[in-house]
Amino acid sequence: MVITLALGIGVNTALFSIVNTVLLHPIALPHPEELVAVDAAKPNFETGSVSYPNFRDWQRDNRSFTALAIFRSRGFLLTGTGDNERVHGNYVSSDILSVLGVSPVLGRLFASGEDEIGRGPIVIIGQGFWARKFGSDPHVLGRSLILDGRSFTIVGVIPRTFDLRLGPFRAEDIYLPSASGLTRPSQSAAQASASTALRD
Repeated sequence: MVITLALGIGVNTALFSIVNTVLLHPIALPHPEELVAVDAAKPNFETGSVSYPNFRDWQRDNRSFTALAIFRSRGFLLTGTGDNERVHGNYVSSDILSVLGVSPVLGRLFASGEDEIGRGPIVIIGQGFWARKFGSDPHVLGRSLILDGRSFTIVGVIPRTFDLRLGPFRAEDIYLPSASGLTRPSQSAAQASASTALRD
């Protein structure tokens, strides 16, 4: 399921439909009350998911918000790090964590452009996951996570105090660049559903 997040007011309703009020646990935003959820309108539905190319168009043409960011939640099979298990994660655009006021406790956030198709497979992990699977090892950066049989390099750890809940978005164990979800050569970017966070 996909939903859109938006920070700010004054969105052109011909392009966006605000579908959620602010449902936040405290996060480090100057004006967290401005965070809302929006979806793209569809011919037969009041709300619908946002394709990756549409998000890029919105990002390019944006004049109303300081920043736009997307996410899509899903589960993964983690192998090669202790017992195999299902973990929850979010595909995100490169700036969503900085838009939401998150600072890493170790390493870094995603850099601009790292959410584009063809970039290296990297992952950011949550502090609770870091403690549980790696014993809070400060040398975890550069190690690999095997998710659904693919290897991703850990580049950062974000704090457990990040506890946003808005629509389907939840703070999760892992975060991957949005284009990482386009795993099959025959799958186009247009087939990737996404949600959007916008900041005024």
